[in-house]
This record gives sequence, structure tokens and C-alpha cells, in this order.
Amino acid sequence: MKKNAVITGGGSGMGLETAKLLGDYSLILVGRTVSKLEGAVEELKALGIEVEAFPADISDYDSVKNLASYAANKGQVELVLHGAGVSPHMTDAEKIFEINSLGTVYMNQAFGEVMEGGCILNVASMAGYMLPEAHAPIDLYKLSLVSPQEFLGAAKAMLNSMPEETSRGSSYTISKHFVRWYTEKMALQLGKKGIRVVSISPGTFSTPMGEVEGKQAEAMALMGALGRVGEPIEIAKMMNFILRDSYLTGTDVLYDGGSIAAVREKQAQ
Repeated sequence: MKKNAVITGGGSGMGLETAKLLGDYSLILVGRTVSKLEGAVEELKALGIEVEAFPADISDYDSVKNLASYAANKGQVELVLHGAGVSPHMTDAEKIFEINSLGTVYMNQAFGEVMEGGCILNVASMAGYMLPEAHAPIDLYKLSLVSPQEFLGAAKAMLNSMPEETSRGSSYTISKHFVRWYTEKMALQLGKKGIRVVSISPGTFSTPMGEVEGKQAEAMALMGALGRVGEPIEIAKMMNFILRDSYLTGTDVLYDGGSIAAVREKQAQ
């Protein structure tokens, strides 16, 4: 019997590309847009991959718990690629934080309970590296380990105190910085069960999400060390490697074509 791999945000982009490399697993694609999931399932089945769709809202704990229970009842869950998230161009500041941060908490908690070994790979963003460590709201982050709802409430209060024109960008940057922080904490906690927890911080890729980000994201890529936008297959191969590794855990992989290196060089001048 094939082991299970769960992919949130698997309906398109880098999640779908990675799914194509995981054909030796029974795949569960997760998302909120049923039509997008159905299209991805059809594409993967045409490649001979065993796959099904599971509509779910990752910012709702009951929804995530149902997902984890369903996946575990199907058989051993070995891999979780948590790629679902939203950008500043897609919704308001509070929803950005709720989906990107709280969704990560819920996915790691729920699957940490049902997995025995394997890997959880959380997708962060190079944007998280734009937040100076000294400015990171670590006290806020710590609430996520005690009470997710207190964590969300405090985050909303923080965001509501910001100017509206900057709150969405700040929410995205902080939420993706949080994903890296939380990944470290979960690696220490879940390592006792043999579960590896890793995050990856993508730069700009030619995916539907990358297109939504527009010219600003493209400019970041062009000023990077490689001077180009990344291809989905490139990050899919890296995600596939991380998911299948046996020792990498508790860390982030910055996968941005040298964009952050270029930003730091410019800041140092």
C-alpha cells in the first residue's frame, strides 16, 4: 500500500509541480477552490498518479482536524507540503495573517498528532527575510504555542494599529517570518516522534501567485544574483528533495535566486 502525501495549495503552481514528482505516494490535494483542485486531479491522474481532492479551509481548525483524520484513516501519512497561503494583493491584513500564520499552526499541530515519522514542509517566503530580526514580534509569536486564538487576537490588534496602506504588506512579511520561527519550534517538538519540520522561502517564480504579485516581484528577481524569475520545476525539485531527505530539520531553505543577497548588498552600500 502506498503511503500518503498531503499537499495544501496543490491545485496550481509549485504545489502542483511538486505533486508531479510524488507519484510513488497516494496524494491528497487540499484547497478551497474546488474547480482548481478538480483540474489538478485530472492532470495528475492523466500522468498515472493516484490522487484525490479534499476541499478544506486551513484557517479553520475543525476543517484541518477533519483533513488530518481523513488522511490518517487512509493509511500512514508520511509527507505534508503546506503550501497554501495568500499575498498582499489577494485579501486584507487580518485574513493574510489568519491564513498564513494560523493556518501553519493548525496544519503542524493536527498532522503532528497523526504522523509517526516523515516530514512537514512549510512554505514561507523571501519576504520574511525583509523583516529585521530585532523588529520581529517574538512575544506575539510565543502566544501561538499557548493559545492560537490569543495569538490571532493579539495579531489583529497589532495590525489594526498600523496605517491601512501598509498593514497588508506588514502582515504578509510578519506572517512569513513567523512561519520560519514556528518551524524551528515544531521541529524540536515533533522530532521526538521522528518527524522532520522544515520551511522553504521561495523568491519569485512563474506561477499564478507570481503573476498576481506583478512587476514588483519580477523586479526583485531580476535584481537578484541570477537575474531571472524561477521556474516552477526548479522549486518543485527542491521541495521533493527536502520532503524525502532524512536529516534536514528545524531550518529554512532560502530559495530565491539570490534576491535577498542582492537586497543586503544594496543596503550595505
